[in-house]
Amino acid sequence: MVADGTTRIVLITGTSTGIGLAAAVAAAQAGWHVVATMRDTAKSGALTAAAEAAGVADRVEVRRLDVTDKESVAACLEEVLAAHGRLDALVNNAGAGVVGTVEHGGTELFRTAMEVNFFGVVEVTGAAMPHLRATGGRVVTVTSVGGVVGQPFNEAYCAAKFAAEGFLESLAPVAASVGVRVTVVEPGAVASEFVASQELDIPAMVAAAGPYGPALESYVARTRGAFAAAQTSTDAAASIVDVLDAAEPPFRVQTSDTARAFVSTKLSDLDGAAVQKMTSGWVGR
Repeated sequence: MVADGTTRIVLITGTSTGIGLAAAVAAAQAGWHVVATMRDTAKSGALTAAAEAAGVADRVEVRRLDVTDKESVAACLEEVLAAHGRLDALVNNAGAGVVGTVEHGGTELFRTAMEVNFFGVVEVTGAAMPHLRATGGRVVTVTSVGGVVGQPFNEAYCAAKFAAEGFLESLAPVAASVGVRVTVVEPGAVASEFVASQELDIPAMVAAAGPYGPALESYVARTRGAFAAAQTSTDAAASIVDVLDAAEPPFRVQTSDTARAFVSTKLSDLDGAAVQKMTSGWVGR
């Protein structure tokens, strides 16, 4: 609650599975009223069940929101303001994974990744800002360690996450000047439906990769190892709630020691050599 006893309202995108679902439940447990949004509300069953199991179903409401549809964004925010009269925080969590390389995927691969992971963040954030200014609220955006370190065969995904981080890092001081705090939350490997939802046919991808086949096989082997020791969605969501509740939230937060170590390679790598050495090993060089 805020100082006058009013319940704080947070809107979270992409809550049907994974980190978004876990964040919605965790925020409700922390006392927030959660507007849990998703593109297809018919897929809200898992969230509803989790909220009921946690005893917070009365603090989680599901609304439709497609972050790639400007009218959908505007309609959802209008509904939230009509129902609650305020918005105290936005969590941009909706995202889409894209695997491939530019020679085969071309610009469409990049447009697909940018639409949700970048333009969706811009659209929802821009629409929410007037309401967050009114409450001295905050914007929390789930990016990725892939928004800091470019990763093989994730060219489009990393480009979109880099773009999101550049947008938010630039916005942060401007937003702060009107009382809104901005934070990016960077998970590493997370065991969630996000990975499974990509439905990748790895053998077919390797077969179609031509001269990139050996590098793709090496990358897949490395990535499977990383996800075998992945963080849970619940653990990653805890970092989001920490930021929501922090009196002075930082701009950049990683969700695990592994993510912190990974990102630190880039942030202290002035000429880029350390990152190139690390990721070259992933593709057998």
